[in-house]
Amino acid sequence: MSSLICRVAALAIYIAGTQSIGAVAQPVGSAPAVTGTWGFDLSGADFAKRPGDDFYRYANGAWYDRTVIPPDRSSNGITTALDITTEIRLREILERGEDGVDPSARADAAKIGAFYKAFMDEARAEVLDVQPIAPLIAIIRTAATHEQLADLMGTGRPSFFNSVYRLRIEPDDKAPDRYAVTIGQGGLGLNRDYYLTPRLAEKKKAYQSYVTQLLGMIGWEAPEQSAAAILSFETAIAEVSWSNAERRDPDKTYNPMSVATLEETAPFPWRRLLTSAGLGGVDRVVVAENTAIPKIASVYARTPMDTLKAWHAFHLVDSAAPFLSKRFAAANFAFRARTMSGVAEQPERWRRAIGAVEGAMGQAIGRVYVARYFPPAAKAQIEDIVAQLRVALKGRIERLDWMSTRTKLQALDKLARLNVKIGYPDKWPDHSGREIRPDDLIGNVQAGRKFAWQRKVDRLNSPVDRDDWYEYMTPQTINASYDTNLNKMVFPAGILQPPYFDPAADPAVNFGAIGAVIGHEMIHGFDDEGRKFDGAGMLSSWWTDAEARQFEERAAVLGRQFDTYEPFPGLHLKGDLTMGENIADLGGAMVALEAYHHSLGDKPAPVIDGHTGDQRFFLGFAQSWREKSTDESIRQQIVSNPHAPEQYRVNGVVRNMDAWYQAFDVKPGDKLFLAPESRVRIW
Repeated sequence: MSSLICRVAALAIYIAGTQSIGAVAQPVGSAPAVTGTWGFDLSGADFAKRPGDDFYRYANGAWYDRTVIPPDRSSNGITTALDITTEIRLREILERGEDGVDPSARADAAKIGAFYKAFMDEARAEVLDVQPIAPLIAIIRTAATHEQLADLMGTGRPSFFNSVYRLRIEPDDKAPDRYAVTIGQGGLGLNRDYYLTPRLAEKKKAYQSYVTQLLGMIGWEAPEQSAAAILSFETAIAEVSWSNAERRDPDKTYNPMSVATLEETAPFPWRRLLTSAGLGGVDRVVVAENTAIPKIASVYARTPMDTLKAWHAFHLVDSAAPFLSKRFAAANFAFRARTMSGVAEQPERWRRAIGAVEGAMGQAIGRVYVARYFPPAAKAQIEDIVAQLRVALKGRIERLDWMSTRTKLQALDKLARLNVKIGYPDKWPDHSGREIRPDDLIGNVQAGRKFAWQRKVDRLNSPVDRDDWYEYMTPQTINASYDTNLNKMVFPAGILQPPYFDPAADPAVNFGAIGAVIGHEMIHGFDDEGRKFDGAGMLSSWWTDAEARQFEERAAVLGRQFDTYEPFPGLHLKGDLTMGENIADLGGAMVALEAYHHSLGDKPAPVIDGHTGDQRFFLGFAQSWREKSTDESIRQQIVSNPHAPEQYRVNGVVRNMDAWYQAFDVKPGDKLFLAPESRVRIW
């Protein structure tokens, strides 16, 4: 799955299991930016800047200079107004519970209200302190063998236990109409690079102090020595694990085998792990990082029980801390948000409560949300824009000079079969068998995790539901996504509002904003990962070798461009890690611009406030990426995130588009200028 926005966000780190995409543009509580009569905030631009030197600042410089990052956030950007509005709406929904809700949704509304009430009962959390997880700590203490600890790893998906391996149930890459169990590397409390990169040693040291702190808070024996042993254990795992960039290749991460073969190649209590996860009858699995899995098994086998038990205890508390008393929540926030992302203050409790309920029952909230805030007319307008972008991409594929007719036909078939979901799911999850109590926050969180995992286990042997939404992509989410196996795009109601989409705005701005978002997700079906899947979502070789080389050569040029970007001295972007998002950004903008041109028919675009249609398109595109982030969150993003920081998602795109040079008279000597032969042209 690829998404448009994946920022390193304080709440996403702080609330375990939530899906905040990052607080992002006016200080919290402020009104949305004034976007004028045609959809662009002229007061935020810096037109004294040469557009060819830094187009991001040309469109956003005044806004950037006056914007302050709120103390409870790691960033502040154009979607903050949407974040604020959504939070206020969700708070009202959660506090009212079933009051005023359509009868068909009242049962779900009552449950999300009870969940929210449980989180807001701070006094009870203080009285209970560590008690809610004490039984789980006791289970860890009584474990006597590596096999028994593997049992805990299997129960980790529906609970708070961690595992050295990630279990997923998702469509099979080579048979996308059925589900498969995938096993991947895990076991780390930080991104792999933090263990291995000398430049990040300070964060690694802070992590060890945090581990020591949490172990001491639960009375674990010799917390300092245990923390050192845990760090050594995780470092050993990191040393044999694949990098994030390596894990992006679907050909390399598809390694199906029997469980018996897995037991031979990577000796580990696999049957116990799978059985405790509810997968005891599984005989076939797909191994992702196939060279890392046996090495992690070896690290696990040689690690003493005392270290493994301490490791389990730490990750248990780390995962549960946001839902415990103040001392645990504060410790978790201080490291996960302040140290790692530069967030100064802990968010208010009601905001954290919203994040917790969102993470566990986001679709149930969304059912109430869309009934109140997403009119059918908005859905119809977006469907029309999607149709226009389909036509534009179809034309671009047909005109490619480096792709054969046979391959073009398959690409066009994939585009025609693209499944688009707008606003909200066609059917809502059934929560009728789920018990939520207003006096048991930890129990509610566990029930949410168990519900999500059991739902996947129950459908393992059923045909893949191609209309299913992701648990984390709720209707109120301010994001969008593309799924390679399902060949499906999802545009939640949350992102389908100003400034991304404004029915009253100039079409050029809408195409530059929401049009580029839609184009971005379309192109994910044809980026360096997506292109390896056909129209049915099957991992297959439907390109000729010569075409694949052409694509890779063009993509490599874009990768080298992004490798040169240096947000901090000595810290460059990773062109291989961000490749898919960069291709989607560039291709999406090109498709959206062409769709805008088609929408004009044979008529010239009007000039508004002295700006041509193409100028307004690019300004709308740049405005949609307004964001200001803490240095710490940007560093974390560069290390671990497949999305480049926002200014590079603007400047790195427009400098490869011929129309931008013409629109703003960009000349040789301008800092962003690229000679025509150096500009990347893929889609």
